[in-house]
Amino acid sequence: MDETSVVVNATPDEVWALASDITRMGEWSPECTGGAWRGGATGPVVGARFVGFNRHGRIRWRTHCRVIESVPGKAFAFTVLESAMTWGFRIEPIEGGTQLSEWRERTGALAVPAKLFAGTGLLGRDREGMMVDGMTRTLERMKAELETR
Repeated sequence: MDETSVVVNATPDEVWALASDITRMGEWSPECTGGAWRGGATGPVVGARFVGFNRHGRIRWRTHCRVIESVPGKAFAFTVLESAMTWGFRIEPIEGGTQLSEWRERTGALAVPAKLFAGTGLLGRDREGMMVDGMTRTLERMKAELETR
């Protein structure tokens, strides 16, 4: 599992509202360009499905995701069908603000093939390192958004 964290001067509810808004993720992520709820879903509830839109250089792709955890002010997580990856945000009140953590973990039967594909160089030589760096950049941008409100 990979994880990165940042301390934000905002309430846990404000942080959760931002982290769980998949339609705006493209504003912060260096690779995800946004998302759209599907199947009648209109927000982050367990079982809701969405499509994530991504780009890396000239390569563009979609991911099909399902929300597996959604606790206002505490946590938001989803699985990505194509990559056998679970992504999530943990939100914890701490002295001086809120700690926002983003994590990712490969799961399920597709975990080994997905990890092998990640090492092909198609999306970069050190794909795993790029993903962790992207998580760090995403959290820093989310922090800036929350603290300028």
